[in-house]
Amino acid sequence: MGRDAMISRERWRAVFAREKPDRVPTDYWATAEFDLKLRRHLGCRTRRQALDRLGVDYEVRLVPPYVGPRLPRLQDEFGRRFRTIDYGTGTYRECVHFPLAGFKSVAEIERNYTWPTADWWDFSDLPAQADRAAGHPVRGGGSEPFLIYKELRGMEQALVDLVENPEIVHYGLGKLFDLAYECALRIYEAVPGRVDISYVAEDMGGQTDLMFSVRHIREFLLPGMKRMIDLAHQAGAYVFHHNDGSCWRIVPDMIELGIDLLNPLQWRCPGMERERLKREFGPRVVLHGGMDNQYTLPFGTVEEVRREVEDNLRVLGQGGGYILAPCHNIQALTPVENVLAMYDAARDLGRG
Repeated sequence: MGRDAMISRERWRAVFAREKPDRVPTDYWATAEFDLKLRRHLGCRTRRQALDRLGVDYEVRLVPPYVGPRLPRLQDEFGRRFRTIDYGTGTYRECVHFPLAGFKSVAEIERNYTWPTADWWDFSDLPAQADRAAGHPVRGGGSEPFLIYKELRGMEQALVDLVENPEIVHYGLGKLFDLAYECALRIYEAVPGRVDISYVAEDMGGQTDLMFSVRHIREFLLPGMKRMIDLAHQAGAYVFHHNDGSCWRIVPDMIELGIDLLNPLQWRCPGMERERLKREFGPRVVLHGGMDNQYTLPFGTVEEVRREVEDNLRVLGQGGGYILAPCHNIQALTPVENVLAMYDAARDLGRG
């Protein structure tokens, strides 16, 4: 790590500019349970201390504090209620109350539901948060509205709505995109020129294909995503696009919209082969992720992890335009030794 000639923010921005950094940048996504394992192993008090010890080029996210109406315990500003679900090796917070599930029309929602506004958050603290980035890329703004919509209506009803209640989908996503747009605008205005990355995301892919049709994605999601992408670019930020699973059929549309980075590259899913991603999309977007979370990191050997790092650098990193990271949250059962091996190999091999 002592040989590094760049700080993390410079490394990320060099990759976006298609310049050669001193080494391939790395990033980190993990569950809280794995964070704790990693911190204990390294003897660190905080996640950030642990990542600094490993030399990871993580992003620092700007989070405006919530100052809106007081919320009941385990309920958020949208009226969603959550319960902690134990799955054996860790827990997830799952939505168990869908506040718009019972409504049959837009008019009914209008009469009975209060949408959050950007005034419910305080953006005045963001300059201080940005100051604490300490040489790391700053992330702020963005959107992921269908993730919220499906928890307002319930997953099954949200998908049925795409066919049977398109007016409710347009209305609901319109409200969510408008909120995301106004919040992002206030973030950019609070720290002008300091946001490096905006996260314009949507989970469209499943394990083998898209979870809903290209036609519906184009009708309901892409116009709003285009607004968010254009706003980020106007603020001087690059657009980080997260899209899980086998999402290759919609990636050309996303590139046309203007995304700058594609994540998380779940290359074991059909159509997401690394060689194909690099060949078809690599010339136009930065590729981010690629370290397999379904086998290699949780169940592979240290040698298999190192070999996958080498393969990713050779294929995804060929000619630049690659940030190495796990292809989603590192799970609790993952051996710490495998994660240490991933970052050690990235430092050792990523300077070519």
